[in-house]
Parts: sequence; C-alpha cells; structure tokens
Amino acid sequence: MFGLYTKKEVSRLVRRLRDEYDEALRQQKSAAEELKENNRQLAARVLEMESERGDVSAALIRAVEEGERIKRESAASADSERAELALLAEKCRLLLKTLTAKYPDSEDVREFSAFVEDLRARLGDAREEDGVLDMEEVLAPKQPLDLGKLCKDLGLMEEDG
Repeated sequence: MFGLYTKKEVSRLVRRLRDEYDEALRQQKSAAEELKENNRQLAARVLEMESERGDVSAALIRAVEEGERIKRESAASADSERAELALLAEKCRLLLKTLTAKYPDSEDVREFSAFVEDLRARLGDAREEDGVLDMEEVLAPKQPLDLGKLCKDLGLMEEDG
C-alpha cells in the first residue's frame, strides 16, 4: 500500500498543494485587505454623516426656535394693531357723535357715519348704537345695577317663570 507513489510524485503533489494553498492564502489576504479598506472608508463616511446629522439637527432646532419667535412677535404685533384700530374706531365713533349733534343734516357727517359703520363692521364691532358700551355709564352708572337682569340678558342665567 505504501508503494503506490514515488518520492518524486509525492514531492510534485506537495509542491502543487503548497502552490494552491499559497494562492488561496494570497487571495484571502487580498480580500481581507479590501474589506479592511472598505470598512475604513465606510467608518469615515459614518463619522462624516453623524457630524452632518448633528449640524442638521442643530439647524432644525434653531429654525423651529426662530419660527416660534416670529409667531410670538407677529401675534404681539397683530394684537397691538388690533388695539390701535379699536381705539381709532372708538375715537371715530365719538367724533361722529359730536359731529352728528352739531351738524345733524350735513352730507359729510352722513358719509363719515357710513365710514365709521364700515370700519366697525370690518373690526368685528358691528353693533347698534344702543348696544354700544358707554364708558361713562360703566364708571358712573346713573341707576342701580341689576345683576340678575344683566345675567339673564347675557344668557348666563335662565329666566324665572
């Protein structure tokens, strides 16, 4: 059984196996080096993207904060403008009252009255003259205040009956 191969054949077989093994080992080392290089590149890209993500997150946070600041400022500005317009409308109403008393038949007064009514309607303050809140009456009422009647008029209390 031991006599089937000659020393020369065994040497050739060992050399061939060693060459095949060396080639396979070289290919494996080459593949491992490629994988390591690819891994290094990917790790660098991951670090770069994490840095960009942090920058994007910070930018989004700043944008949201700036948006909230703009909303607050806009709301405050709008409230201020509404208050100024309400004061203007009230001044116009008082001026109209004075002009109407002084010049009841004047065409200019009628035009100004239409302007005041249009202004009040646009401001959401369209109400009839007897429904207007008279600050003098509020501050110094001429008759005793009936809270029950007031609550019923405002619909806060049901009518007795």
